[in-house]
Formats: sequence, C-alpha cells, structure tokens
Amino acid sequence: MNFQFNLPTNIVLKTGIVRQVAGFLPLYRISKPLILTDKGINKAGLLQGIIESLTNENIDFAVYDDVQPNPKDKYCGLAADFARVNNVDGIIAVGGGSVLDTAKALGILLTHDGVINDWEGDNTLQRDITPLICIPTTAGTGSEATNIAVITDTERKVKMGIVDDRIAPKLSLLDPELTKGLPASITASTGMDALTHAIEAYTSRSSSPVTDALALHAIRLIKDYFLEAVQNGANMEARENILSASLMAGIAFSQSNVGSVHCISEAAGGLYDAPHGVLNSIFLPYVFEFNMEANLEKHADVAYALGVDQNLPVREASKEGAKLLFEMVEKVGIPKFSDLPAVDPKDFAKLAKTSKETPMDADNVRSLTVEDYLTIIKNAYNSNH
Repeated sequence: MNFQFNLPTNIVLKTGIVRQVAGFLPLYRISKPLILTDKGINKAGLLQGIIESLTNENIDFAVYDDVQPNPKDKYCGLAADFARVNNVDGIIAVGGGSVLDTAKALGILLTHDGVINDWEGDNTLQRDITPLICIPTTAGTGSEATNIAVITDTERKVKMGIVDDRIAPKLSLLDPELTKGLPASITASTGMDALTHAIEAYTSRSSSPVTDALALHAIRLIKDYFLEAVQNGANMEARENILSASLMAGIAFSQSNVGSVHCISEAAGGLYDAPHGVLNSIFLPYVFEFNMEANLEKHADVAYALGVDQNLPVREASKEGAKLLFEMVEKVGIPKFSDLPAVDPKDFAKLAKTSKETPMDADNVRSLTVEDYLTIIKNAYNSNH
C-alpha cells in the first residue's frame, strides 16, 4: 500500500470566525489584501464582518466584486489588472467555487508571467502564488482545501485544470453563518456536488485509507443533514455539518481524484456554461449505476453510508444506492439534463469524446470508452428518472 497525503492549508471552522480575519493577516505577511468576491455576495452583506475586522485594525484593503460564474480566462486577467493597480499583497476570497478558483488563478497571475492558460496542467508553476485566504459561502466545492483550480478556456470552450500545491490556500476560514441565507436551489446543487466529490474520491483508483475515511464520513454527514439544510436553511446544525462534509469531501478528492461524473460535467460545463454543481448532480446517479459492477464492495459501502439496509448483499445494496441517488436528485429539485438551456443532442458525440480525454478519466473505477460516455449522456438526456 503506497500513498501520499499533503494538506498545506490551515483550516478553521467556527461560527463568526470571519470577524477575526484581520488577526490572521500577519501570519502570512499580508498588509493590504484584496477582497475578491461577486456582486451577489457583496450585495447580500456577507463582507460586512470581514470589512469591520480589517477597518478596526486600520488595515488598508481593496474590493473586487466582478467575479463571474464558471470562471473564465479573460475575467481572471481583468481581476489581475485590478489587483496590480491597487498594489495588494494578499487575497481574501469570499464566495463559492467560482470565486475561490478565480482567486487561485489571480494568485498565479500576480506572481507569474503570461495569461492563465499558460499554466494549465499539473505542477506547472515556478513559485508560490500570492498568499490566499479562502472563505467559502457555499457548502459544495471544497475548493477552500484543494490544490486545484478549474478555469474555462473561452477560445476552446473547455474547462482546463491547474493542479499544484502552490495554489492551495494558506488559510481557510469556514463560517456557517455565511451559508445561512443560501437559496434552497443553491444548497441543493452544492450539497450534491459535495456528495459527488465524496463518492468519486472513495471509489477512485487513487484512493487511500485516509481519503476513504474522510469520504465515507462526508457521505454519512450528507445523509444526516443534507435534506434538512435544503428544506430549513436556518438550521445552523445542518449548515455546519454540510459545510464540514463539503470540506472533508474536498480534501478527499484532492488527495485521490474524482472520476467520470466530473469528466462529463466539465465537458458539458465548458460547452454550455452550465453550473458545475447542477451537472454533477444530474450525472452522479447514472455514473454510479454504470460504474458499480467494477467494485461492488465500495459502491455498497457508499450505499450503506447513505442509509441502505446494512444486511443487503453488496450487489443489491449498490442497486439500492443508485436508486436512492436518483430519488435524492428528484427530491431536492435538480433539473433534468434535457431542461438545461442550450443542451443539444447533436453535441453528445463531442461531449463523449471530450469526457474521455479529461485527465480524471484515468482514475474512474471503471474503464470507460467514448461509447460508454455517450451511453451515459444519452441516458441522462432521455431518462424518465
């Protein structure tokens, strides 16, 4: 048994912790941070505690709130231009996965030449990036604890991955209060995103005992608290536990890998600019069902963690697990693939080919062909689930 586990991020989960952010800046030699966010978060007042903390300590800062969904290469460049003009020496990223991934790209551009597309791939960076503090406002991506950024290449219409320990945040502050006002639809898609990360990390060819433990516990927490968080967003116990689950799932997949759900969702996301969490939610049950024969024991473990009868044999448990995933997606109101804007069956052959070509394909528990991907995509489009 051989594996390596490296977590370079300091993580603090505590209600109200964002109101103490100024006290962490000297640890990372940050004297003038850029608060990076989007307009919705700024308008919702979620920056208030952070700004008060900085102001009370007389710390100069700048705010950039023009981050776009599904971060794109050209917008990363615009954020970098703003940061350079304001002469910042650190980044406080406040938002969901799009904001956190944009922050990682921004950190690269402030310390490396060229455009963000130049740094696509694994371990391409030459030096550390600008010190980064991540504060997630959704419970789904786990990006606050990963060494991965996914940015859309607008010319190729594909999502490119940048994987390097140097882009891992120095610090992540998890404050459940910031997730309290999330709409039910966002709580649903991001929670299913976290579940996808946990399941794919657990069934990955690159999993380890450490990632298995994190992934399984994340699945159990999602089973216990996900529906409550969707249906009663004011329940802070549910919010805190889903935030914890998202974090653990993020750590798990960053230290193992994801698989074919992400292969398809990133191919479709690059082409259609659709939300990543929604796409993962749509394809998770289909890929789980397709993959399970490759490792019935692990798929049964997932099913048991989701609440399937522990006495069922592994094959039956796995089938029940797939059924349960389909039910979860329907129960929380995830749209069907056929209902998403711009989705066109004429693109499916291209989507299948792009899915097969993504780096995550190699770690999927079952070896899939282009035809297999095409079958899954068609099943998701035509299904009555």
